[in-house]
Amino acid sequence: MEINGKVAIVTGASGGIGAATAKLLGENGAKVALIARNEEKLAKVSSEISNSMFVVCDMSSPVEIKEMIKSVKDHFGKIDILINNAGQGYDASVEETDIETFKKIFQLDVIGPLVAMQEVIPLMKKQKEGSIINVSSGTALMALPNMAAYSSAKRALAQISMTAAVELKDENIKVSVIYPYITLTDFEKNTIKENVRPEWHPQDGGDFKPPDEPDVVAKKILEGVKSGGIEIYVHDWMKHL
Repeated sequence: MEINGKVAIVTGASGGIGAATAKLLGENGAKVALIARNEEKLAKVSSEISNSMFVVCDMSSPVEIKEMIKSVKDHFGKIDILINNAGQGYDASVEETDIETFKKIFQLDVIGPLVAMQEVIPLMKKQKEGSIINVSSGTALMALPNMAAYSSAKRALAQISMTAAVELKDENIKVSVIYPYITLTDFEKNTIKENVRPEWHPQDGGDFKPPDEPDVVAKKILEGVKSGGIEIYVHDWMKHL
């Protein structure tokens, strides 16, 4: 898809991968709607992007998501691109995974993106074109200690994405899933941790490569919008994980 002149929604846009993606979309001529819960941070990022707006929205709330999609549609008149980036981590062993916490993570990391997809797909069908990119995680490709809850949610999001790609192929709506590597954002700071032994975390040594800057992931997301590829790996070596 050609990005210039298109309307894009980016969730989790108050910082990190989301903010970097929103800025890059703006630089490529898109009109951008930035979505997150922190109004102050959203306003700051939006002020750096021409032709942008922001909507404060809790992406774990289906009601707020539906209202947000309507607000963006009313403001820009259409929605061409949806980047489902909002999410939160949860580190816990299988034995100590708190079920209520897991439900909240699943609601935000899986149900929220699904609701957003369900809201924009009818609009994209009418326009006979659309691009949806769901941000998964490299952990969805691996079996790592303490990552069962989070990685399973991200794996579920990947499966939803790949299935939707098949279902919507004839509608000219491209659905992609991207697998980022460890990225230098506040993600780890905001991750919920349940009695986690630090030495078990992938950032604490081992054979892991240096983390990426958010711009690295943002560029891959834009490549995905343009190409429509179903699975996007930030690094080719991740295909073999």
